[in-house]
Amino acid sequence: MLLWVGLGNPEPGMARHRHNIGFMAVDAIASRHGFSPWRSRFKGQYAEGRIGLTKMLLLKPMTYMNLSGESVQAAASFFKIEPQNITAFHDELDLAPGKVRVKKGGGNAGHNGLRSMDRHLGTPDYWRVRLGIGHPGDKDRVTGHVLGDFDKLDKEWLGPLLDVMAGAADLLADGKPEEFMTRIARLTEPKNGV
Repeated sequence: MLLWVGLGNPEPGMARHRHNIGFMAVDAIASRHGFSPWRSRFKGQYAEGRIGLTKMLLLKPMTYMNLSGESVQAAASFFKIEPQNITAFHDELDLAPGKVRVKKGGGNAGHNGLRSMDRHLGTPDYWRVRLGIGHPGDKDRVTGHVLGDFDKLDKEWLGPLLDVMAGAADLLADGKPEEFMTRIARLTEPKNGV
């Protein structure tokens, strides 16, 4: 079984924040692949289903970003899921808006959700799907950018990205992160002259 975690904050007023793109990603995957309804447990909301032949658990921690690891650790312990079978979907300041990168392990780059996961799992050895939200250009504007809603221009790439990513999720579930990234890049790149 694989555990895919969308990182975000639970307040309804935060639903469209850039920081909540992880929640948006797992919502899109659950919808596309016909997962069970979201249920409350593990200090979060979870949905079960399959992508291809792979049994999956999707999780949205409801602990706020800084304590996400509590929810992830509870679900992983209950289902006996090892860190290498866990993937976190999260916002990434250091990637241009709409860009996606997958990596295993590494630092948390100051991301509080990843920092909490590292602490509760005891290792950074899990997968990350880094979803680019861009940097506002000035470190003093980072908090407002991350905790601000996606703007009108963002909406031009956000919906298509989430749709393409959900459609390509079978590649990620099959352990083909390079193909996953390639398909997303190919299907979301702007067309010449458009």
